[in-house]
Amino acid sequence: MHTYTKTDPLIWTGRKSGQQLYLHEKVICIDLNSEQIPSINGQSWTILGYACDEGVKRNEGRIGAALGPDAIRKQLAKLPNHLTENVLLLDTGTVDCNDGDLKKTQTVLSRTVTQLLNQNTFPILLGGGHDIAYGHYNGIKKYLATEGNNKSIGIINFDAHFDLRSNQTNNNSGTPFYQIAQDCKLEQSNFRYMCLGIREDANNSTLYDTAKDLGVTYVEKANFNLLYFDEIKEKIAQFTKEVDYIYTTIDLDGFSSAYAPGVSAASPMGFSPEIVLECLKIIIASKKMISLDIAEMNPTYDIDQQTAKLAASLVHFVIHQSQ
Repeated sequence: MHTYTKTDPLIWTGRKSGQQLYLHEKVICIDLNSEQIPSINGQSWTILGYACDEGVKRNEGRIGAALGPDAIRKQLAKLPNHLTENVLLLDTGTVDCNDGDLKKTQTVLSRTVTQLLNQNTFPILLGGGHDIAYGHYNGIKKYLATEGNNKSIGIINFDAHFDLRSNQTNNNSGTPFYQIAQDCKLEQSNFRYMCLGIREDANNSTLYDTAKDLGVTYVEKANFNLLYFDEIKEKIAQFTKEVDYIYTTIDLDGFSSAYAPGVSAASPMGFSPEIVLECLKIIIASKKMISLDIAEMNPTYDIDQQTAKLAASLVHFVIHQSQ
C-alpha cells in the first residue's frame, strides 16, 4: 500500500485571473520522491497532507478524517493570494494510511517533516486524526537533532481535549501528547505542553490528573475568549519565552460546531475562531513557530464545506500574517 502520494494539481482549482490573484494560481505541486523543492530568496510554505483515520477509529471517533487534507486544499485553492513574488507556496503531497499501520504512517510523516525542514521550508500539515501530532513532533525533533543542537520544543495545542490518554492498549488520536511526554521522560528532557480551550465535559478526571502530573499549562474553554484575552496573552508570552521553538497544532473539534460541524467529535460548546486568530498573532510574533498542523477535519459530516473553509482560512491567515 502507498504511504505517500503526490497531490493531483486538479484539486487546486478556482477563479482564473492569469495574475496569481488566487492561491490555486500560486501553488506548485511537488513529488518528493522525484522532485526537489525550489530554492528561493524568501519565505517558503509547504502543504503536506496526513490522510489517516486509523487513530480516530481506535479512539472510537467518527470515521472520515482521511478525506480531510483534500477537502481543505479545495477551499484554500479558492482564496485570494496576497503573498509576494519571493514567497513560495508548495504542495508536497500526502502521507496515507491505507493499511491500518498507524506506526508506519507516523514514521513516514516524521521523516517527511524532517526532510521539509532540512530544505528550509515551513511545513503546514493537514489532517487527518490528531495522531498527526506524534509523527509531526518527532519530525521536528529529528530535524533539530540533525542541526546539532539541543533546542527545546514547546507544543501549543488549540483543543477541547488534552489528548493525554494512556497508550497502554494502543496508540490513537487521543494519545499523542502522552506518547510525547513518555518519550521526554525516557530522554530526560522537559515536556512543554500548553493546551488552549480545554472543556470539562470533554475530559475525564484521570486526564486532568495526568495533565497536572505532567505539568501541562492549560486554559479552560470558559476562560478562553476575548474577555480574558489579557490573561491568555500573558500565559502564551510566558510559555513561548521559556522554549526555543513552538510547534502549533489546531484540533478543529475544539471549535464550536457552529463553526466546525465536520469533525470527529463535534460539540456546540467549543470556542470561536476570533480568539484563535488573536492567539496565533502572538505565537507568530514570537518568531519561534517552526511548524503547524490542523487536525480532525472530517468532510463526511461537514455542512456546506463550513469546516473546510474554516481550516483553509486559518492556513490563509498564518501564511499572510507571517509576511
